[in-house]
Amino acid sequence: MSKPIIAMMYDFDRTLSTRDMQEFSFIPSLGMDSGAFWDFANVLGTREHMDSILAYMYAMVKISEDKGRPLRREHLVRMGEGVEFFDGVSEWFPRLNRYAEAEGAQLEHYVISSGMKEIIEGTAIAKEFRSIFACEFLYDARGNAVWPKTDVNYTNKTQFVYRINKGVLDVANDIDLNRSMPDDSKRVPFCNMIYIGDGLSDVPCMKMMKAYGGYSIAVYQDRRKVESLLERNRVDFIYPADYREGSGLDVTVKHIIRKITIGETLYRENQRQKRGE
Repeated sequence: MSKPIIAMMYDFDRTLSTRDMQEFSFIPSLGMDSGAFWDFANVLGTREHMDSILAYMYAMVKISEDKGRPLRREHLVRMGEGVEFFDGVSEWFPRLNRYAEAEGAQLEHYVISSGMKEIIEGTAIAKEFRSIFACEFLYDARGNAVWPKTDVNYTNKTQFVYRINKGVLDVANDIDLNRSMPDDSKRVPFCNMIYIGDGLSDVPCMKMMKAYGGYSIAVYQDRRKVESLLERNRVDFIYPADYREGSGLDVTVKHIIRKITIGETLYRENQRQKRGE
């Protein structure tokens, strides 16, 4: 009998990393402070009526060119080495994998982020994810960033939840993503999903989890920023961004994993009996 698959999905900035990923190495490499960079991107987006994610990606290319530092993929990947994480993040993945295995489930981890895929790929935890869905640049023959290849904004994050649900992980494959598929043939049922994010940008995915039987958790540095999500029933749980063993987050996620595996066991027994086995 195959093991049930459980998908853990994470935002990245201020969910796993303590700040926006560009603030660790990229923005300092331009000789700027974070406020100046984000002000440039936000003013540009407002003035030109741009998607805010496309605005910051353009700002990365434009300011890099103006500073005489063409934006190159290998440089962004290297900058991932400087990203700092919340307590316990590096041990979180293998520990939960072992727990799920002991409970009879297969646990998979995914990133769904409006940050940069290249930077995430350079981090110490990149190897833990089955897929990383994040913003990415297209590069020219010289290796310089010239155009957004993928734009993951706050609303279209939900399409990647559907991709995980159906097992269609190639972002260029929209045909299979949109093809009708019976619920019992989808690779990861929504009820076997857990989404962890840090705030309003994650609300569409969190609401999707609640609507389809999955689980959503908001992590925080400042509880006041997420209390309204719980009060308005947009998220199931809120916890400090503490990924260490025995933390509230750790204990609750383990409870959810155990609940999912028990539910799968009962469902399969029900189906077996219906078949007269």
